[in-house]
Amino acid sequence: MAAPETVYNTTTTAQEPKFRKWFVVPSENLERSRFGIKVVEVLLSFVAFVMEEVVSNCSQCGPLYFFEFVSCTAFLFTLLLLILLATTLHQRVGINSWPNLDFIYTITMAILFLLASIVFAAGNGNTSLEQGAVAFGFLATVAFFIDFGMFIKYRGVPCQKRNNQQTDHAPRPESEKLNANGADSAN
Repeated sequence: MAAPETVYNTTTTAQEPKFRKWFVVPSENLERSRFGIKVVEVLLSFVAFVMEEVVSNCSQCGPLYFFEFVSCTAFLFTLLLLILLATTLHQRVGINSWPNLDFIYTITMAILFLLASIVFAAGNGNTSLEQGAVAFGFLATVAFFIDFGMFIKYRGVPCQKRNNQQTDHAPRPESEKLNANGADSAN
């Protein structure tokens, strides 16, 4: 006779593949469409960085170095954020406000990429590699702004949610008291 746990195990618990256990898209932190746009951000940032790295001569190196810094930072940190948000690793990191971090990071990178692309477009040697890097920089900028817009569409502005909560102790309608799930004590 078979052990009871083997009989009940196959009929009562769903067997999920190991891949599903650590890859969690969609999740509470990342929607499927935003996952896709973050993958595009990583790829565009990487291509912009590689194209900029291949440039052998620079007439004005300051804009090139600024673009290099922003594109490399965008590639590495967006890849890290994507890995953390798309897996269960984000639960092991001591950060409790992933939406705030994602929101601030995305808008910061969008603005930095826009500035770096404008500065590099204005101060490059007009080689095809430099122009290609600038083009991918602007494409990455667009991807970051799209991600930012999608974040606001799906989740709103996370910093404002705390300010909109009711802080005074004014009487609330009975339906709000019932929906508070025991937050108010019974009188």
